[in-house]
Amino acid sequence: QVQLVESGGGLVQAGGSLRLSCAASGTFFRINTMGWYRQAPGKQRELVATVRGDSDGVTNYAESVKGRFTISRDSAKNTVSLQMNSLQPEDTAVYYCNANRILTSAGWSVTNYWGKGTLVTVSS
Repeated sequence: QVQLVESGGGLVQAGGSLRLSCAASGTFFRINTMGWYRQAPGKQRELVATVRGDSDGVTNYAESVKGRFTISRDSAKNTVSLQMNSLQPEDTAVYYCNANRILTSAGWSVTNYWGKGTLVTVSS
């Protein structure tokens, strides 16, 4: 089992910045991929950014956030952060932390784990 707890959401004016953080805990040896997804009112959940935990640390960003958001990870502490700059009203959403491909004593699990989400509101 993996528990994910997000923090850092809030209200910000357009053009402002916020930093989200997520900490993973539970019974596991390693998490392969951690990332952030978001869900705006009336819309489906969408990928924001992901980062792998192996040596190459490959990142993947949604086109809409490239150049504005930066994902980073501390694999030793099982944390992932999302620095969000130049925020726009269309970034308003509940942001969810995600972890998948977890190494446990039973081997690699493909179960997706989600945090409860943190609300980001960008005013115009």
